[in-house]
Amino acid sequence: MSKLHVLQHPVVNARLSKLRQTTTSAKEFREGIHDISLILGIEASRDLEEETFSGQTPIGPFTGSVIKPHIGLTPVLRAGMGMTDALLNLFPAARVYHLGIFREKVSLQPVEYYSKLPPNPTVDQVFLLDPLIATGGTACAAMNMILEWGIPVNKIKLLCVLASQAGLKRVQAEYPEVEIWAAAVDPELTPNGLVSPGLGDTGDRLYNTLKDNEGL
Repeated sequence: MSKLHVLQHPVVNARLSKLRQTTTSAKEFREGIHDISLILGIEASRDLEEETFSGQTPIGPFTGSVIKPHIGLTPVLRAGMGMTDALLNLFPAARVYHLGIFREKVSLQPVEYYSKLPPNPTVDQVFLLDPLIATGGTACAAMNMILEWGIPVNKIKLLCVLASQAGLKRVQAEYPEVEIWAAAVDPELTPNGLVSPGLGDTGDRLYNTLKDNEGL
């Protein structure tokens, strides 16, 4: 069974098309990332184990259920923060552990600069949130951090809004057992490692800092 799941949904397609446009405002971009992330979270959580309990409605008794595993969210800073609130809507009690990784501009290699992971795992299931998988280096670095923390690969789900074919191929080559959920996949990478046609710099577009980086 394939570990890669690409959403095929008209609502997702419409939201993603809005995200791609240069005329989309930061507010609209944040809303679109939130909406797609919510759908990704719903689809990716279909197989979560449930625990039943006995309850009472105003009419009579019923058998209800709660999600059994303790959920952890690991957004990759800073763009992963745009996905976090949507997943917290689904899992209000989830613990959020931020991972700071940036891609060095010349080598395009990931550099870790921050980790909020505690000494020992405190959750059973992790959703790794990385909106844009370009070369795949950042996602692989984050995966390695979570695995070294002690979460088994079959308890990690990587969620992304958009990925390149090359980036997905790299993640799957290094971590063939990880489950990946993507809203869409683009065919190309530019020479400087950007997804094409892509979304642009997701962090800058989320937080309206695109103009601050012009000319860099």
